[in-house]
Amino acid sequence: MLVIGGFYYFDNGSMNPFQTDEATSTSGVTDENDNVEVSDVQVDADSDTTDAVENVQDAVVSVINLQNSSIQDNGGIFGTEQPEGDSEEEPAGEGSGVIYKTEGNSAYIVTNNHVVAGQSGLEVVMADGSRQEAELVGTDAYTDLAVLEIPSDNVDTVATFGDSEEIQVGEPAIAIGSPLGSDYANSVTQGIVSSVNRLVSSDNESGEAVSTNAIQTDAAINPGNSGGPLINAGGQVIGINSSKIASSGQAGVSVEGMGFAIPSNDVTDIINQLEQNGEITRPALGISMLDLNSISTEQRQQVLQIPDSVESGVVVENPGDGTPASEAGLEQYDVITEVDGQEIEDSTELRAALYEKSVGDTLSLTFYRQGNEESLNVELSEDQSIIERNNQ
Repeated sequence: MLVIGGFYYFDNGSMNPFQTDEATSTSGVTDENDNVEVSDVQVDADSDTTDAVENVQDAVVSVINLQNSSIQDNGGIFGTEQPEGDSEEEPAGEGSGVIYKTEGNSAYIVTNNHVVAGQSGLEVVMADGSRQEAELVGTDAYTDLAVLEIPSDNVDTVATFGDSEEIQVGEPAIAIGSPLGSDYANSVTQGIVSSVNRLVSSDNESGEAVSTNAIQTDAAINPGNSGGPLINAGGQVIGINSSKIASSGQAGVSVEGMGFAIPSNDVTDIINQLEQNGEITRPALGISMLDLNSISTEQRQQVLQIPDSVESGVVVENPGDGTPASEAGLEQYDVITEVDGQEIEDSTELRAALYEKSVGDTLSLTFYRQGNEESLNVELSEDQSIIERNNQ
């Protein structure tokens, strides 16, 4: 078994899970001979949690990432030789997803981008165990979200989104998904909202450093839960589970009970754009940059000539030709310290602030040039690197 970023990759192991759909429980009693018997008194086990899960559980699916693999490498199907170069699609890994909309003959599923990365085909396992081929509508590596489309004829339940701005620390949080794959589909774990507006830094599928605004929860989120919903006590989706901290990065220290979900308000904004365009249009400054904390003290003094009090920021390595930054007057070795009046620590925070803007917006930058603090406004254009990647 191989686990990457909350996404479960298949191995040759087997699992034999069991589950029960009973909504009641019984109590053990003894007879006059002290033999244990089962009481016929039925206890109502319904709760706010069971009601919340019932609202959305049938909308939760497993997403299977199919990728081409060489038949020849496996000695052919059933041991027969195949023509060289032939390949077939095989399951490469699984994640989770949730159906959030039906329109005409189509139903739409939101999941994580890393769940579908590298796919040559997609299959969805519905809550009743039936399977559907899925089409990829669009992906966004920066927010780790993707939208899939399936036929709607077998869809009876659609999840609804709650307002993530109304989430309170300490309120119940319930995660639903397929930990370790679809053999454990529709598993439910419960906890609380541990924190909101957590800034979680990571690398996305493109190797780009991103800083994600996330909901933190102690509900168990295991490999395979990626892309599944985090719901509130009313059964509304308040987040899409995206990752789990399995280690603090310190030797010998293990961290549990720290899972993260993309807030529902952020999710709805992204998936609406993915439905319409298949991609996200983001603004750009056009610069190449370095984090100030990666620059030596000697270079700070001799090349950048910034005051000793400036300890964090972003160095403009190259403003580019004809970019929004160069057109506004930004120059090589300028050190950006604030965006729209807010201090920034590094390029990850600069990019996060930039991506909150739209093409055509104005971004205010405060920076140091040869020891002097200055400011300017940049009118943002579309990120040309995204256009180039899409045209390749």
